[in-house]
Amino acid sequence: MSDPIDRLLDAAESGKSIIQNRDILHFTYIPEIIQHRNSEQEQVAQSLLPILKHSRPSNLLVYGKPGTGKTLVVKKVLSKIQDRVEKSNFPIKLVYSNSKEETTLYGLLVSLGRQLGLTDKKLPSTGLAISEVFKRILNNIDEEKINAIFVIDEIDYLAQLISKTGKDILYQLTRANERLDKGSLTLVGISNDLTFKEKLDPRVISSLGEEEIVFTNYNVEQIKKILEERIHQAFIPNSVQEPALNLCAALAGGEHGDARRAIDLVRVAGEIAERQQSEQVTKEHVREASQKIEENKEETSLKSYPLHEKLVILAIMKAGGSSTGEIYSTYKALCKVVGRDELTQRRITQMLSEIELSGIISGRLIHQGIHGRTKKYKLTISSEMIKKTFKDDLTLQDII
Repeated sequence: MSDPIDRLLDAAESGKSIIQNRDILHFTYIPEIIQHRNSEQEQVAQSLLPILKHSRPSNLLVYGKPGTGKTLVVKKVLSKIQDRVEKSNFPIKLVYSNSKEETTLYGLLVSLGRQLGLTDKKLPSTGLAISEVFKRILNNIDEEKINAIFVIDEIDYLAQLISKTGKDILYQLTRANERLDKGSLTLVGISNDLTFKEKLDPRVISSLGEEEIVFTNYNVEQIKKILEERIHQAFIPNSVQEPALNLCAALAGGEHGDARRAIDLVRVAGEIAERQQSEQVTKEHVREASQKIEENKEETSLKSYPLHEKLVILAIMKAGGSSTGEIYSTYKALCKVVGRDELTQRRITQMLSEIELSGIISGRLIHQGIHGRTKKYKLTISSEMIKKTFKDDLTLQDII
């Protein structure tokens, strides 16, 4: 029997691979043609066209569920505009940032400022008031006479996190032109949450939603066509079986109409097939990939939570399908075990709502007659998954 490590290394050295271009299967890849999104591309382009005519476009809000092509379309339009801008003397800056990746309002504003050309000296990574960071960005736009388009992806995530100060800054971003004499600022928000606007200050709604574009879900047939194109470019010929392709499209299309999930599925299935030294991707590889992606997503999400949110999740695990009050009591006991001061019950109630949005827990309202209503929460993932993910966190080891 050959050594399994040698077998894998031999295959790698000989160049045997059914995936010939992995970049095409990455979510950041922008294809030459974005299928089934002609109308949306035209709408985004028309909305931003005034910048090429030396005028300020309206603020734009782009809605749609994950994997519906929003970021892809906006980035492609920006790229096309950038190509034209380089041939023009009109000072335009196209700036993109993802609020989920930045995690704080301060980090987001610094990211936007850096892309405008502000140095670390003028805009340090820490130490300034948020209002001062914003002021320096606007001063730079004014002094350099920049016509800026700020694209903030997953802006709904920012709205969940920001404090009152943050909400004021969001409002000021949408009304920045009232403070600019020589430059201009247009805000493009991309949101996965169709109810996003309902959570905003009415002043922000009227300013941000000057124009709106909604991306509908892809259907199974559309996802299949998108996959066929990616597979044709990324894989060697005839290396993905038709039933495997159909299953990828059905799993992603039937659940959310999520093209990104479908592309992830075929990529991971291809990697599994390669590891097994299979010459083709089969339905079994796709099923294995689906299970792996779900586990990875849950684990990544759990690891990203701050300590008190982890304690809340552990409180739900220990208390079972319990009410907010019961969870809070368990949470307070856990805080004592790890030697941390507990947060208020009101803040924990807010946390429960935020965690529920991620899908790791689910809540339902229970009517208690004359005692009114209460909300009971339970985990949607296994306790084993939570223990496995949190076991390396030294603070939590005594609890687990």
